Amino acid sequence: MAQKALGRLFNSSPAADNVWINLQDAGGVSFLCFLTGGAGDTYTLTQAQDASGTGAKALACITEYYTNTGNGSDAWTKRTQAVANTVVAAAAATQNAVAIEVLGVSLDDGFQFVRLASTGAGAVNAITSDLAVQRAPENLPAMATA
Repeated sequence: MAQKALGRLFNSSPAADNVWINLQDAGGVSFLCFLTGGAGDTYTLTQAQDASGTGAKALACITEYYTNTGNGSDAWTKRTQAVANTVVAAAAATQNAVAIEVLGVSLDDGFQFVRLASTGAGAVNAITSDLAVQRAPENLPAMATA
């Protein structure tokens, strides 16, 4: 039986708003965010040396991100911006869902944790990919620990 995608291709932390995510064994992380009702939100990206937030500082690496309604009725729209550590989703239904990708090589030397914080009530799901070690889902390491 072939190994399923969870553990082979990715790991996920569905409740990752303002949670430190360890990129030690992953090539990067995709943050999938959702806030219903066309309310808009601001998402802020930070890096740290460990799960306690040691040395926490802004990670200004976001130049593009994607948005859509989040209900599967429309394609993703690519949005670009000057390099920053924040993404501002407009108060429009077409920007209810936001996808932000961060490569591990974007972090400063000595940093291996990132977090994305919503300033509103947006849900943030962290999906690490390009896993260094593929394993059964029950053997995946916790994403928010060292």
